[in-house]
Parts: sequence; structure tokens; C-alpha cells
Amino acid sequence: MSFDELRTGFTAAVSHELRTPLARILALLDSVDLPGADVRMLVDQARAEVENAGTLIDEILFLSELESGREVVALGHTNALPVLREVLDEHADSAARAGVGLEAAGDPAIDLPLRPRMLRILAENLVENAIRYAGHGSTFRLEIAREDGATMLLGADDGAGVSEADLGRLFERFWRADAARASRGTGLGLAIVKHVVGAAGGRVEARSRRGEGLEIRCVFPTTW
Repeated sequence: MSFDELRTGFTAAVSHELRTPLARILALLDSVDLPGADVRMLVDQARAEVENAGTLIDEILFLSELESGREVVALGHTNALPVLREVLDEHADSAARAGVGLEAAGDPAIDLPLRPRMLRILAENLVENAIRYAGHGSTFRLEIAREDGATMLLGADDGAGVSEADLGRLFERFWRADAARASRGTGLGLAIVKHVVGAAGGRVEARSRRGEGLEIRCVFPTTW
């Protein structure tokens, strides 16, 4: 597939994804004038849709920067475990509302070949994916480790999991499994994870079976 074809496909996908929250906002605003309408509730829902559209735009722009090479990812290195713990603390309330437990583990001496901001972006997207999709009663763990001569950031949960058919599409932009399409997620989180890790010279791997949780490995070479 040529670059122009890829760009055209991405533009079409962006247009489709932006139409969805805009259509919801218009429908909510149209409902305000209906007899007996709960105006406060409708405005709150419209505000949530605006925030979702803003998040989507921010993530599209960030992904575009990554793909164009303007965003420097692997600049220096960062001690990983303190950053992972900070990210989990910041998501504690939303995880509690979703019924998802959060854990951080690993060797506190391990660094990753990423700027602190890039490491935070990886951790945030992994934990937000688990909060949205792992399911009530599950536990999500962020772990840093060394394995087979490489350094690894692991994000794993014991929740709903992903079917084998869906696993191969997990890192595609805007893709969401049928069971997750009602979510307000942008469908870009794991695509961003893949691009950040790739820009730092690493690779991502996903392992899952339906009902047995999802494990995402971000593997970095130790030659940095």
C-alpha cells in the first residue's frame, strides 16, 4: 500500500471517528427543546461528548507527530517504577469506579530508554485500556523487568481478555472489539503505545484468551 493510500485511509478514519461525538452532541442539543426534557442532564452529557472529542483530537495530533518523526521519544532514560506508581495513583479513582484493582511491581533500579513524558504516556494508555475493558472485579498490573537480554514494561490484567481473532488487530488505529464499541474510548490508546515503543527501538507483543485477561509487553533492547 502506498503512502498516499495510507494517508487517505487515515483521513477517512479520522473523519468518521469525529462525526460520532459531533452527531451525539447535536442529538443531545436537539433534545433540550422537547417537552419534559432534563436540560441539566442533557447539557452534562453534551459536555462529556465535547471532552471526548477533544481527547480524540489531541490523540490524533500526537499520533501524527509520532509518525512524522517530529516527536523525540528516546531521549535519555527514566527510572521506571516511580513513574508507574504515580500513574496508577492518578487513576485510582476511575479504577475504583470501574471495579478494577491496580498494582505496580518490578525492580526499582531498572531504567527505560524513554523520556519521562513518553513513559507516562505508555503507562497511562495501558492502565486506561484496562479500566475500560478488563471488567469489574479484575486486577491490572504494571511491571518492569528484565527478560532474555531485554528490558520490558508489562501491562497485564486478569479480566475479560480478547479473542484470538481480535488479538491481531489490537494495535490498529480506531479499532475496537465489538463488545467495546459502546465505550467512550478513542480507539487510539494502544496504537500510540505501539508507536512510542517502536520509536524507542522496541516492539510490542500481546497475549490473551477470551475470559483469561490481556497481557501487553513493551520490549526494549538493552543496547541503548
